[in-house]
Amino acid sequence: MTTHSTLSADGTRLAFRTTGDPAAPQVLLIHGWSQAGPCWQATTDRLSDRFHLVTLDLRGHGASDKPEDPAAYTDTALWGGDIAAVIAAAGLTRPVLVGWSYGSRVIAAHLATHGDAHLAGVVLAGGILAIGKAREDWMVGPASPGLDRDLYTDDLSRRLAATSRFVAACTTDPLDRETYAGMVGLNMLCPAHARRALFAADLDLRPTYAAMTCPGLVIHGLSDKVVSPETGRAAAALMPRGRFTGYEGIGHAPFLEDPDRFAADLADFTTACQTAP
Repeated sequence: MTTHSTLSADGTRLAFRTTGDPAAPQVLLIHGWSQAGPCWQATTDRLSDRFHLVTLDLRGHGASDKPEDPAAYTDTALWGGDIAAVIAAAGLTRPVLVGWSYGSRVIAAHLATHGDAHLAGVVLAGGILAIGKAREDWMVGPASPGLDRDLYTDDLSRRLAATSRFVAACTTDPLDRETYAGMVGLNMLCPAHARRALFAADLDLRPTYAAMTCPGLVIHGLSDKVVSPETGRAAAALMPRGRFTGYEGIGHAPFLEDPDRFAADLADFTTACQTAP
């Protein structure tokens, strides 16, 4: 895994990592709310021998810059441009975009601002379909981060405790000690001001996914307590070329809870996309 950085349109420095043969089919993995690129380690470990994989830290997360202005997190054009900047810096051509949870918002921003003619496909894992006032009650589970105010407080001890609870709620069964600690640590790299701004916009992603022309795959844990499984089914139904795959007994992090199955499903989809018109 090699670490790089590039600048977005507003000068925000974005950190990203690459692994695998650049000539192989390309996959850009986009993490969720308050996470960071290393959360995809189980996936990159399983697929780097067959694919060129790129993981990035979104603005406000991980090793990327964390702008103070809330507008840096509510502007759809900036999110769309961030993905374009990483695609260009990594030299990607027809990548598959994979978005976990909030990553669906980021992918939708890129689709809205740059289209999908340059993409081989889109995969959503526990992806959201709306934020702010556009979000409907059926879309969220009881462990949605929007329901715990302590996740956004400037009080470090309360924010850490809330983050620990949130990470635990992302999986049906507890993660192993090392993985769980790593996920909590990555979450804590996202400061309170960024966490608050990430949900500040009112945005319905459904029209964007309904207009998508490339193939789509929605993977969703059927025991997800963060984003309802109904949201995943709705996302796949919206996509003209979408398909839904539900994981029985799996929560909000299918790539961590059933990493072998997730890697196999992603590999099959990515391979099929290379020959899709």
